[in-house]
Amino acid sequence: MALKVAIKHKTKYIYDRSINLSPHIFRLRPAPHSRTPIEAYSIKIKPENHFFNWQQDPFGNYLARIVFPDKTTELSVDVEIIADLKTINPFDFFVEEAVEEFPFTYSEELKKELLPYLEKVESGPLLKDWLAKIDMTPKRSIDFLIGLNSDLYNHLNYTLRMDPGVQTCEETLDSKLGSCRDYAWLLVQTLRHLGLASRFVSGYLVQLKSDEKSLDGPSGPEEDFTDLHAWAEVYLPGAGWIGLDATSGLLAGEGHIPLACTPSYESAAPVSGFSDFAETTFEFENSVTRIFESPRVTKPYTEDQWKAIYDLGFVVEDELQANDVRLTMGGEPTFVSVDDMESGEWNTEADGEHKRKLASKLSLRLMDVFGKGGVLHHAQGKWYPGEPLPRWLIGVHWRKDGNPIWRDPKLLASFAENYKLPVNITETFLKTLSKFLGTDDDSVAPAYEDAFYFLWEEGKLPIDVDPKKYNKNDTHLRRKLGDILEQGIGKAVGHIFPLVKKSGKWITNPWEFRGKHLLLTPGNSSIGLRLPLDSLPKNPEIPSEPTAEPELFEKRPALPAYGVDLQRRKRRKTTTRKNKNQPFVRTAICAEVREDKLYLYLPPLDSAEDFLDLVASIEATAKKLNTPIILEGYEPPRDNRLEVLKVTPDPGVIEINVHPANNWKELTDNTLTLYAEAKKARLGTEKFMLDGKHTGTGGGNHVTLGGVTPADSPLLRNPQLLRSLLTFWQHHPGLSYLFSGAFIGPTSQAPRVDETRLENLYELEIAFSQIPDDKEVPFWLTDRLFRHLLTDITGNTHRAEFCIDKLYSPDSSSGRLGILELRAFDMPPHAQMSLMQMLLVRTLVSWFWKKPYKHKLVRWGSELHDKFLLEHYVKEDIKDIVEQLNDAGYPFKLDWFDPFFEFRFPLYGMVEINAMQLELRMAIEPWNVLGEEMTGRGTSRYVDSSLERIQVKLNNFTVERYTLSCNGVKVDLSPTGTKGEYVAGVRFKAWDPWSALHPTIGVDTPLVFDIVDDWNQKSIGGCTYFVAHPGGLSYDNYPINSLEAESRRINRFWDIGLTQDEVTPKELVASTNFTGRMVEPKSGSNTFVYKEMPVNPEYPHVTDLRKK
Repeated sequence: MALKVAIKHKTKYIYDRSINLSPHIFRLRPAPHSRTPIEAYSIKIKPENHFFNWQQDPFGNYLARIVFPDKTTELSVDVEIIADLKTINPFDFFVEEAVEEFPFTYSEELKKELLPYLEKVESGPLLKDWLAKIDMTPKRSIDFLIGLNSDLYNHLNYTLRMDPGVQTCEETLDSKLGSCRDYAWLLVQTLRHLGLASRFVSGYLVQLKSDEKSLDGPSGPEEDFTDLHAWAEVYLPGAGWIGLDATSGLLAGEGHIPLACTPSYESAAPVSGFSDFAETTFEFENSVTRIFESPRVTKPYTEDQWKAIYDLGFVVEDELQANDVRLTMGGEPTFVSVDDMESGEWNTEADGEHKRKLASKLSLRLMDVFGKGGVLHHAQGKWYPGEPLPRWLIGVHWRKDGNPIWRDPKLLASFAENYKLPVNITETFLKTLSKFLGTDDDSVAPAYEDAFYFLWEEGKLPIDVDPKKYNKNDTHLRRKLGDILEQGIGKAVGHIFPLVKKSGKWITNPWEFRGKHLLLTPGNSSIGLRLPLDSLPKNPEIPSEPTAEPELFEKRPALPAYGVDLQRRKRRKTTTRKNKNQPFVRTAICAEVREDKLYLYLPPLDSAEDFLDLVASIEATAKKLNTPIILEGYEPPRDNRLEVLKVTPDPGVIEINVHPANNWKELTDNTLTLYAEAKKARLGTEKFMLDGKHTGTGGGNHVTLGGVTPADSPLLRNPQLLRSLLTFWQHHPGLSYLFSGAFIGPTSQAPRVDETRLENLYELEIAFSQIPDDKEVPFWLTDRLFRHLLTDITGNTHRAEFCIDKLYSPDSSSGRLGILELRAFDMPPHAQMSLMQMLLVRTLVSWFWKKPYKHKLVRWGSELHDKFLLEHYVKEDIKDIVEQLNDAGYPFKLDWFDPFFEFRFPLYGMVEINAMQLELRMAIEPWNVLGEEMTGRGTSRYVDSSLERIQVKLNNFTVERYTLSCNGVKVDLSPTGTKGEYVAGVRFKAWDPWSALHPTIGVDTPLVFDIVDDWNQKSIGGCTYFVAHPGGLSYDNYPINSLEAESRRINRFWDIGLTQDEVTPKELVASTNFTGRMVEPKSGSNTFVYKEMPVNPEYPHVTDLRKK
């Protein structure tokens, strides 16, 4: 991210008469050691008739000494600075081992050098009292300084003082009031009394309006701001001078631009000089203007850009409506915790306590926004091999017609609260519910844990283990055993109520068991998942009827109003007696108390009408008993008249299955709201590697395309649309790699159709030829044509860039939803970026609906992973797409994709050498799956994470004269078509993990790039790229935000570091012309020698350092 600003500072003194001015000193030029890069500087002084001389004081600061020969009525100075506010991490430094902990003392040699900065000029009683309160307990030096800076900030109150000079420490401490210079001077004297060298700094402070409001604490200024400022610096051996801004309690960063750093404030004043006596009017003005901003994840678009994107969405929407496309769009965005980047549940594990809390919090927020009148339901999620328990799923269900499913939100229990529940509430609740359902209550029965099983488990424990005690590392069953033994084996853990609705009536019957009691299957899941259904009568008099599978292609009447059937039963006031001809009931609603909350496990139901009736009766029961409940168990039957939003866990993330939007307005509202509500629930979209690489959340942002009903799906109604999308994506690899996650290739989660089997494109073209033209196509044909081609290399239909698992699968109705899932989209860090992706897809759908995209597929071969993993070629591909869209009547702009390029291919650094610009950017490197290896958890397959790739780009480069080398190897450059512009990729071994390809090849870092002048055989300059901190800093924690991540990336690039010329040793030969021991030199060479490798025909655009 690049952000450049222009700082303007104007100061004017207007005198009431013409006066003489003494020579003046202006300290208004950024100091030579400013860490914020200064790209331009200008100073203008009036009266214009003056003599100007640049000087430096003993401390290296710039001084402008001005002599005014004539009298004047005005003195003004105008300063303008162009600064590059490159992110600076103020904590990124090392200290010498001897000073890692405070208190410490400087060495005698260092004390002599720091003598002016150790002078204590104040020692009043208030200052002594202040010093006495400082905690001198030994601690890390940086922690001590941060605490001292913060304590001073909290002790004083800030005021703006216009009078000149600096208050004494006594004055500041007495009034507890001061300006920035008073804070700074007090901190300087405090540090010196503690034996720490410190200096007073005057400079500019630049503070810019934050792109987003902070969740914690202040968000900074409401508008961009700059002013003259003062702070202190302390000297730590090894780290140098560290800036401490007590006015804000923070360390100095890129917004602190020093003008003068001196031992005393007198010699740091911005202006000093004398004049004749006169009444003086003082005017000043400070302003900061952003002159360049590259797109960033917190502000991807300008207001004008976003308005153009938003407005184009409505143009495309009008076209979709006019052509009766009936497109709906949903998605599966993923989020991570903003507070915890380290724990397993936010990296590799699917479940975790913190994740459950945040998911519950987010679910409630989303129900308030999207599903008012809806109900929260907790169901079983996916269960993957290797996971001990199935994952959970929180569903927000509501009616599309706006009528309520649940009226009183207070009757839905909160996970964050504990409730005082009556004794035997489970039985009472189910018996009361039976009355509202119009059934007998004699079927309500207690459920018990299997005492014999748990006694048997207890008997297997070691003799020195207390069965009732366990820890979090024990197995689920061991922890369950401890709980059961603690509460008593013979106690009922809940109650069940056999229940089903048939022929419009709720029916029930008692369950009888051989052992008289209902004993649950051992485990720690809810009792609804552990019912001993196999112990029920195998051949009852009248067999059970299976639960109906909903048919989503049939049209249904409107749903009844809330509680219609309940009210009808109340009016009838009779209980439905058991009918001799009713089928045996094998499903049951279950009630149990867990963690002081009442859970109801819902049985499978035949229809949405049955679900609405049961839920209304449950709410009536909860209201009568004044008992909030939590619904879990089987989800409502899938129905086009109901809407659902799901919150589920995935490894490292929380995934939201967003309900489909019918139009662009709904889509934008849904997406913007979802991101905003997730942030309020302390969930974000950014995750980083230790070295600062931005990885998104790691969970993806799958896009789903379908219709209001499966029969409306444009993919089923027009299979040529699927063909068009597949072909266009195959023609443009940039679409796959610009929006994808970090892991790409044939073994990724969403491989391209041409990354899997070699014959896939050949077979796909045959499948295309089988789509009938200009006539109605049966829905099943689309699935049969493409199911076996849209897979990964193992045949997994879910792991494909274009996934049709839910289009028209023969497996079940849940697979016949008319949905195409685009699985290669990574999670964009900003909602506007997500909507930009959505708009692109919607536009392509609209275009191809009118005019199918029927062309031959391209055999990219190795070019796919040679060219299109470099930023330049991806941008050229996207440029081609933008031109095609514009030709088709859709005014897309190439700069709309810039945020994705900055996100996917971040800039590492730039350097200019003899007017040639050299730029390094991140490139993509596929991580191939390695062979199976045994681990502590069994057989595993790792990926080869040892390789990285980098893009190097040159401008104004004369290839006839210069050569680019990397670590002494010539880099094969490809011309871009622009004069003097060349690009190349460099693949190298960045790490040496224990399992990787080619273990005998060593690590090739750092990368030293040289521009070699072949005419003179000299390196004329270069840069250095490190894969880890060049100082050896091993980060313990992941970056907390994009700014810290960027600072870590910046630290790994040096705009210096050319390879020093290799000198051939000169031969020394004895001379015979005169006596004595003399040698004469022979001519030697002082040239740069690089190695040239033959161009690889498979990967001509990438230089592989492993082959050197």
